[in-house]
Formats: sequence, structure tokens, C-alpha cells
Amino acid sequence: MTGKDDDRKKCPPKSFPYTIKSGDTLYFLAKRYNTTVEAIERINPGIDPENLQIGQVICIPRKEHPMPPCPNGFYYTIRAGDTFFMLAQRFNVSVQSIINANPGVDPENLQIGQVICIPRKKHPMPPCPNGFYYTIRAGDTLFMLAQRFNVSVQSIINANPGIDPENLQIGQVICIPRGMHPMPPCPNGFYYTIRAGDTLFMLAQRFNVSIQSIINANPGIDPENLQIGQVICIPRKCVVFCF
Repeated sequence: MTGKDDDRKKCPPKSFPYTIKSGDTLYFLAKRYNTTVEAIERINPGIDPENLQIGQVICIPRKEHPMPPCPNGFYYTIRAGDTFFMLAQRFNVSVQSIINANPGVDPENLQIGQVICIPRKKHPMPPCPNGFYYTIRAGDTLFMLAQRFNVSVQSIINANPGIDPENLQIGQVICIPRGMHPMPPCPNGFYYTIRAGDTLFMLAQRFNVSIQSIINANPGIDPENLQIGQVICIPRKCVVFCF
């Protein structure tokens, strides 16, 4: 066999190269890759089914799999070695829920490159009377969320009974309790609840007051560390006299 014969074969679209191993037959390959002997012969003109050579590279047609609907989950592309059992463990869902989300898919004959739907695990919404809901994103940990929202890890755990801090799921909705900030007196203004992205500069512009007047109305406030859900006083702008 020449070096040229060893080069990776270029296969037409919707097919992939396969290197013949000991014991391979076209019938065996057709069964493994969910195609037919005739389809393999068609895509490999001149192939001798009775004389396959170890190391010979042929093309295997890739079966088209329709994309299953996946409104409450996400798409996943099958890789070598994947099984529904392994995927269920990896994404913390049941094998049966994956089967239900992929009608017509044969769990015993998954194809490399096949796209399936992984359903998201159902998490009941925790009650959150004194906080706000947050949807878990990739990379989130309770420690990071506690730092971001200026609360303790334990307070998040307490607000979400049954939560597994070591196994947060993307898309899982949890309750973030609000940090305890004393309500400042606000006789000549109005209360405002801090939202994501707020800064004193933006609030000063929005309400047409100075940054310093907001700071003066909220003794002890840290302008560099506003917390979502924190209630502050916005002073009203003095037009002529303020008493």
C-alpha cells in the first residue's frame, strides 16, 4: 500500500471516510451506520465487496436525521462513545426524558453527528417573597452569585430548599434573597429600587439631580457597590428653595 493510499479520503457531502478494519463487511458497516449496502456501493464506485482490504478507506453515507422539536431543552450533537445513559448523567436528566424528547430515535443506534434534544430538568419555582428570581447561566456558582448580589451563600441556600449547590443547572430558576439595606429617610424625595446596570451617574441624569445630592440623601451608600433590590432615596430637584 502506497502513502497515497493511506491519505485520508475526501468523501462527498453527507458522507464520511471510514478505514476498513479486520472483520469488516459492507453488511456489517451498513448495520452499524444505519444505511444500506447498496448506498455504500453507490458512493464508492469500483469497490469490491468481497475483497475489502484492511486499511482501505471508503466513504460511508451519513443518514439524514430530522431535527426534533426542542422547545424546553437544547440541541446536542452525538459524539463517538455517547449513549443516552451517559448523556442523562452528564445533564442530570433521566434516560426516559431524553427518549421522550426524541421520538423515533433508536437509543441503541446513535449516529455520530446526529442532533438530538436534551430536555431541561424541571425545577419547581421556589417562593421568593423577599427577593427576586434569577436564571442560572453557564459558569454560575452560588459563591459567585453571593458576591455579585452581596448576600451570603447560606442565605441563597436557605431561600432555595432542596437546591444542590454542586449541581446548578443552566436554565434553573432560583431565588436570590435581597441584602438587608436600611431604608433611608426620604422626606423631600421618593424611593427607588436599584435595578441591574444602575449607577448613580445614570440615576442622576434620569432624574435630573446631581450625584452628590443622591449621596447626601443616602448616608452610608457605596456608589461603587449598588445592589440589585437596594432601596435608595432620590431627592427632588430644588427649583427655587428647599426647606
